[in-house]
Amino acid sequence: MSAISLNHVSVCAERLEESVRFYEDLFGMERIPTPNFGFPVQWLRVGDLQLHLFERPGGAPKYHHVALSVDDFEAVYARAEELGIHDRTTYGHHLYELPDNNVQMYLRDPSGNLVEVDWPDLRTLSPEIRGEIRRLADRDPQNAENLTATLFLPAREVKIGT
Repeated sequence: MSAISLNHVSVCAERLEESVRFYEDLFGMERIPTPNFGFPVQWLRVGDLQLHLFERPGGAPKYHHVALSVDDFEAVYARAEELGIHDRTTYGHHLYELPDNNVQMYLRDPSGNLVEVDWPDLRTLSPEIRGEIRRLADRDPQNAENLTATLFLPAREVKIGT
């Protein structure tokens, strides 16, 4: 028995409507029909997956995060800069190069949830953004296995019910 895919991620929203608008405006997510759970909840479509936002008491965990791949990293970077939501403290900086030239950007949503924005190849980004990126390997030593890591795994064929 094996899990075959990730279906959704749920995060807390202090003010549900504000958080929904954030994900719609910054990431182009769309509202989808949502069951009534007896408290405010909104499901959002992100590609073939879902993000579930729920309004409940309690703050966002410091390091827990949701990671999104985007089709225009530079536009998201610029908008996050305008909004002043880059998280420059949790991991020591807001923009990192990982092995395999992958890029991670960290920001905070209106409820304080950490959002990671991923990009497959730093070489495709503008010199201005590349100048902001720090190499993870300069902060933390990487062994041979670490250097084979990638955020962007090749697709596998999924067989259901066999």
